[in-house]
Amino acid sequence: MQIHTFVNYYKQTMRNILIIGAGRSASSLIQYLLNKSDKENLHLTIGDLSLELAQRKTNNHPNATPIHLDIFDEKQRQSEIQKADIVISMLPAHMHIEVAKDCLTFKKSMVTASYISDTMQSLDAEAKANNLVFMNEIGLDPGIDHMSAMKIIDEIHEKGGKMILFESFCGGLVAPESDDNLWNYKFTWAPRNVVLAGQGGAAKFIQEGKYKYIPYHKLFRRTEFLEVEGYGKFEGYANRDSLKYRSVYGLDDILTLYRGTIRRVGFSKAWNMFVQLGMTDDAYPMENSETMSYRNFINSFLPFHPSDSVEIKTRLALGIEQDDIMWDKLLELDLFNPNKIVGLKEASPAQILEKILNDSWTLQPNDKDMIVMYHKFGYELNGVRKQIDSKMVCIGDDQTYTAMAKTVGLPVAIATLQILNGNIKTPGVQLPIRKEVYLPILKELEEFGVVFKETEMPYVGYNPDKLSGN
Repeated sequence: MQIHTFVNYYKQTMRNILIIGAGRSASSLIQYLLNKSDKENLHLTIGDLSLELAQRKTNNHPNATPIHLDIFDEKQRQSEIQKADIVISMLPAHMHIEVAKDCLTFKKSMVTASYISDTMQSLDAEAKANNLVFMNEIGLDPGIDHMSAMKIIDEIHEKGGKMILFESFCGGLVAPESDDNLWNYKFTWAPRNVVLAGQGGAAKFIQEGKYKYIPYHKLFRRTEFLEVEGYGKFEGYANRDSLKYRSVYGLDDILTLYRGTIRRVGFSKAWNMFVQLGMTDDAYPMENSETMSYRNFINSFLPFHPSDSVEIKTRLALGIEQDDIMWDKLLELDLFNPNKIVGLKEASPAQILEKILNDSWTLQPNDKDMIVMYHKFGYELNGVRKQIDSKMVCIGDDQTYTAMAKTVGLPVAIATLQILNGNIKTPGVQLPIRKEVYLPILKELEEFGVVFKETEMPYVGYNPDKLSGN
């Protein structure tokens, strides 16, 4: 009888975390919470459309229950949310909102790694009224970028300093030991996002108090060079909207604000070849794409000529010579192969390009990925201009516990436990820019190799000479 009572009490004290979505970014998230589950009395319910995937992620752990979960099955979704103490949604961003509404109904706090949409923001008042924490943008970018930036910005403000420059760069790359192609790049995350990067309007930022815009067709020829000790030289191209977080970060009066994406030097110039040819366009389907060869795909964007080969027409269109490394990069992708077939019906140029790049840029079983983040803070204190550079490099363990999975999933997991334990208390729809959130999370992330190295240096400001291209 006493044993029975103890078991019932133990079950009652177990705290249930519902994780919706068991994809790649959930690996480190689930591992972290399972490692904490005995000490913290946690039980994980891991729901995914693929039961087999959810089962693989639990690895038969006694404190986890994998389930088949269809997010569009309202009855099942609400039943699982009602049983949870807190909900983590690792779904695509547009699918969070129904989960969030159910969390309001059943008074459950919620965590996502996604950007705060207007619809999510509209739930803020109700979340506050119910004393619920709806933490968003708590992955890598957005997420670790917010926290690591706000830590330094707050420290500068607390010393009485005035921010005059903030530049922030982040990129998912292949680790040096797995870097074995001429592009120095492999897909470490959603390939489609790479192909469509920069589209949808001009990149916008502010430089020395002046608004600046870079149209898409110029974007990949305007790069800033970055040096990371031990890892060499990188380049950064501008994100579409660098000003989105100006007010959020408390930087309304800043003179220079620039956010960008990191790649190895030379990638952007090579990628620009696809942009100039029109191969990244996602606005229209191509006729007969299902039976189109790779060679015919690139030829579709070149002028007709009765005798010139596709290779010659390509070099003429791009203004490159046969001994140019740019030409070798195109050859490496097997773009001119007449026997490789696209095999995608009514596909856009961007979809076809993604298919071609996947042939060459997919991480192999023994490959490792790498995350690089780089912040620059320029500020004025007691009439003297100073600068702090903050750099972070994270290398993945393997194909399951990648650097991307660690840097996206671990902040989500740590924040979830902090909320569950009452350490993060401020209610409402939010991102991780307050000390009660970012200080403990950044500190714990260091245990997992996510460490920022900060260097103080003389202020150099924004140097136009560092820009390459147009």
